[in-house]
Amino acid sequence: MSPAITRSAPRRGEVYLLDFAPATGQEMTGSHPCVIVQNDVGNQRAGLTIVVAVTSNLRVASLPVGVLLPAGAGGLAHDCAAHCGHIYTVDKKRLGKRLGQLPAAIMADVDSALKRSLTL
Repeated sequence: MSPAITRSAPRRGEVYLLDFAPATGQEMTGSHPCVIVQNDVGNQRAGLTIVVAVTSNLRVASLPVGVLLPAGAGGLAHDCAAHCGHIYTVDKKRLGKRLGQLPAAIMADVDSALKRSLTL
């Protein structure tokens, strides 16, 4: 009998693929990258995690809740934008392939955009 394969917990700032379906209205739909924004203690202990959606629509980067993610950052193949107005709580089992880790400077921008989005 082979041992069970265990997946390590996602870490804050990592970029994963996520299938956002099913979606309603203006929610993100289909498979897109996302950024893990939940703290690492929660990621270790809970079956859920908190993410923000990533889009190829670069106009989002100019919004107060948007952050430019340049190609290469977090394993992204091309320039994208984190949409910190699209915050989702998802089961960690829904996370697909890990693409990479965002640099601390970009995560600081994500934190600022989240604060604006949530009026913190």
